[in-house]
Amino acid sequence: MGERVEIRIDGLSHDGQGVGRHDGVACFVPGALPGERVTVRLVHRARRHWLTSLEEVLTVSPARRRPPCILADHCGGCSLQHLVDAQQAHWKEQRVREALERIGGLATPVAAVITAPAALGYRNRAIIPLERRPDGRLRAGYYRRGTHRIVNMSRCPVLDPRLDALIAPLKADLDTSGWPVDRELAGPGGLRHLALRIGHHSGEVLLTLVSSHPDLDQLPRWAERWQQRWPQLVGVTLNLQPQPTNTLLGAETELVAGRSWLAERFCGLELRIASDTFFQVNTPQAERVVPLLLQALEGVNPGLLVDAYCGIGTFSLPLAQAGWRVHGLERNPEAVRLAALNAAVNGLAAVASFEAGEVGTLLPSWLPRCQALFLDPPRRGLDGAVLAALQASPPPCSST
Repeated sequence: MGERVEIRIDGLSHDGQGVGRHDGVACFVPGALPGERVTVRLVHRARRHWLTSLEEVLTVSPARRRPPCILADHCGGCSLQHLVDAQQAHWKEQRVREALERIGGLATPVAAVITAPAALGYRNRAIIPLERRPDGRLRAGYYRRGTHRIVNMSRCPVLDPRLDALIAPLKADLDTSGWPVDRELAGPGGLRHLALRIGHHSGEVLLTLVSSHPDLDQLPRWAERWQQRWPQLVGVTLNLQPQPTNTLLGAETELVAGRSWLAERFCGLELRIASDTFFQVNTPQAERVVPLLLQALEGVNPGLLVDAYCGIGTFSLPLAQAGWRVHGLERNPEAVRLAALNAAVNGLAAVASFEAGEVGTLLPSWLPRCQALFLDPPRRGLDGAVLAALQASPPPCSST
């Protein structure tokens, strides 16, 4: 353990680490790129591979660049900022192809990645861990790679600049407030995360404090100050997450000031988005998906389309506007409530309905009735009940 060795990097892992070999054993090297020769230190021998730390890059890849963020070498929020954008897109395309061929056994053509208009400054949401140092000073930032140790930050270039500008002053106010911070629930509890969300087109902002309890002295007064300071801040909410788990948001969100949702425009529609409901983090890129969906549905007579994992109706409503009768399935009751409200606001309530519950439980009864199915599952993918329902009753047309 601790030996320094020289290896060649031949590929990237699923999480962006360089992959090489030492004595026939795979080595995972954070920060290394394919084609580079590097010196690494062997840190930990797992059953089938080595975990290593990068010591020196001996042969530099032409695709390497200086990361746009000064914290990129330490922060676990981004793993490939040192790789030029075009090669990042190529790597993502390769990952999809390999997953289809190696895991799925499918020889399906994979189109080139449609890259985002902006590689930085696009993210419309941030949930930032908090902690207080032993001296009482507040720290806020994302975790160091592979740990729960915070890398203190005052800005993040991936965030929408209008959100990014709020981090430093809010950190200062949270520091001054004297509120307890207990992210890991090691003591009596307190603040755990700071959450921010912005409407890309509207500019409206929601601020949410995530805490294990509601005992934050003079929170309404602080909320009033924030709204006076930032007119774009349309609401301040308090999310209660008292469970000792890695789940970021709890089931209960209380309104402190303003309103609990922000207004946003999406593909010509008006949407209401809450702080605790899912919405794609890159709004312009999500809008580019809608024409692709409509293209995939060309040649199918519009009828009933089931949108599984529909959220607030992000894709349901543009499809309803295009002539489909849409029924959305979603486990989050608040998202379903907003989806129905969004349908009504846009005059689509007659052709768009929504149902709350587990998708695996609800989907089987809808599959025999629908002409098309759209699946946009959470990161963990489709669960066994959904896959079983699809095998038992495959829809005439489906898209993921």
